Amino acid sequence: MSGTSAVGESATTGTPEIAGTVAPIRVAIIDDHPVVAEGTAALLRSEPDLAIVGIAGSLDAAAHDGLDDRAAVDVVLLDLRLGDTSGLTFLTGDDPDRPRVVVLTAYDYPQYVEAARRLGAAGLVHKTAPVSELAAAIRRVATGGQAFPVTSAPGDAVHLTPRERDVLGLVIDGRSNDEIGAALGIGSKTVETHLARMFERVGAASRTELATRCVREGWLDVPPA
Repeated sequence: MSGTSAVGESATTGTPEIAGTVAPIRVAIIDDHPVVAEGTAALLRSEPDLAIVGIAGSLDAAAHDGLDDRAAVDVVLLDLRLGDTSGLTFLTGDDPDRPRVVVLTAYDYPQYVEAARRLGAAGLVHKTAPVSELAAAIRRVATGGQAFPVTSAPGDAVHLTPRERDVLGLVIDGRSNDEIGAALGIGSKTVETHLARMFERVGAASRTELATRCVREGWLDVPPA
């Protein structure tokens, strides 16, 4: 009998099949918190059908290590917040060579689920989920499925216009209406109108509450539709 094995490729995952057995699903983790990334990797290594092939703390590091290439990675676990960068920027652009992506988040806000779906992620899992749920999501995604939680209706997500995003970003910076108007080339009354519309839409009673909710819920982390 020959000492070599027949090698093929799985039609669903792109991973090699050897002698009729499917090779482990290749998983990469992009998370800027080393303890979280290494802890997640350690837990997933206990799953015999999953192989951790790389860990990166930023999108640049992931690209440098080739973790954005499906030739080397089947599924990327992507932290939603990477320091000052939104992990969702990994999903921008139509890249057929990008691995399947499962977004990881500590925040249970409907706009994150909606944005992840819209930008092409295959799943989203909360960081508080048990490892069995995360492993199941990885397997489902690797075989062409999706793994999103049951969440609030899409109408519950906060949608901001490009101008509202500009105004709100400057509110968070502590600018006055006059300063915001000068920065954006609009009148202070127009700034007031934008703020009033946002107050009504999200149920905020003050600019402080509006800014606090924006930061806490990551409204500006989500790329505009």
